[in-house]
Amino acid sequence: MALRILASRPPPGLVTLPWQLPIAQWDDAFLVPLPRGLSRHVVRFVRVGDAVVALKETPERMALREYRLLRDLRRLGAPAVEAVGVITGRAATDGTPLDPVLVTHHLDYSMPYREVFSRGVRTGTLPTLVDGLVVLVARLHLTGFYWGDCSLSNTLFRRSAGDFAAYLVDAETGELHEALSDGQRSFDLEIGTENLFAEMLDIQAAGLMGAELDPHAIVDQVQTRYTDLWSELTGQEDFSTDEMWRIEQRIARLNDLGFDVDELDIVTDWDGASVRIRPQVVDSGHHQRRLQSLTGLDVEENQARRLLNDVNAFTAANELQKEDPALVAHRWLTQIYEPIMAMVPPDARESLESAEVFHEILEHRWYLSEQAGHEVEIFDTARDYVRNVLKARSAAAGRER
Repeated sequence: MALRILASRPPPGLVTLPWQLPIAQWDDAFLVPLPRGLSRHVVRFVRVGDAVVALKETPERMALREYRLLRDLRRLGAPAVEAVGVITGRAATDGTPLDPVLVTHHLDYSMPYREVFSRGVRTGTLPTLVDGLVVLVARLHLTGFYWGDCSLSNTLFRRSAGDFAAYLVDAETGELHEALSDGQRSFDLEIGTENLFAEMLDIQAAGLMGAELDPHAIVDQVQTRYTDLWSELTGQEDFSTDEMWRIEQRIARLNDLGFDVDELDIVTDWDGASVRIRPQVVDSGHHQRRLQSLTGLDVEENQARRLLNDVNAFTAANELQKEDPALVAHRWLTQIYEPIMAMVPPDARESLESAEVFHEILEHRWYLSEQAGHEVEIFDTARDYVRNVLKARSAAAGRER
């Protein structure tokens, strides 16, 4: 049987890999030693040219289905890994058929949940991680995607200004619909909470989670958090015509959650005494789009919010409120952000996104200013951060190796 590659813009070197071997037997020369999450399939990371891709051996029907689902989710702007292609027609040198391989792009700066916990967990880390998962589920449900196996194991996490942004990494049980019924959403969430509870017990048994964290309490909060978020994103709101300001208030709340409203369904009574509104189209990434339009920076939502706050502080400190926001943002980019990033050693930016480093420097500035009793200058803060925080982190990483 001839080797077949079904792919969208595949890396040129993909065809040269040793597909005649099960990927579990591939030589280390082909592999990239990145942390892997728990999986029922064999998964490996490989560098192909300048790209790092994830390979997953799985039956052909499932590989093709997941490939198309991931492409559809990407087209809809959902937070999921990007599908590269499917390799079929594999056979060993003796002719024995081998399972096809689903190929996806590695999500830069991401970690499976067990890797997050292996680095030491503060009390607030697990709720933050779970909150990222809840936001992910709500975003997927908005697109009409039923996950079917929501769990920490099927999710990758990226640090985002002290929080975590979550991405779907396994869609093999998923289904894409025009819209989900309340029953489908409820069942998806029920499966997710059961998986989450089992995963937390597993983490606790491995000694990676403190006894002060109660899995029961955290799982109980998932339903409440999801219900509140879903209501804010899609719920109907009634008020009188004297309270029209509440439309802007509703939009502002959605913006604070990181969502844009492209369309509102507004219905008034025949006598104009009351108004009913409901968001019809809700797109995620409000702050991301705003920052990218002003500066060209493409970062996580929470990071974008934090950087925009610093742009606003820069605007106020330099009395630039009447200037064109794009020109002010460009000044901030060239006078603050880029010079500070140039102070950070390149090897530190290999493991931590630049926007996350800048967030940590802002956090460090607050810490130094509190100690000093006055606001510490941002470039002095950056020098202290590089000299002390990054140096200590590099030393700790060296001891772990």
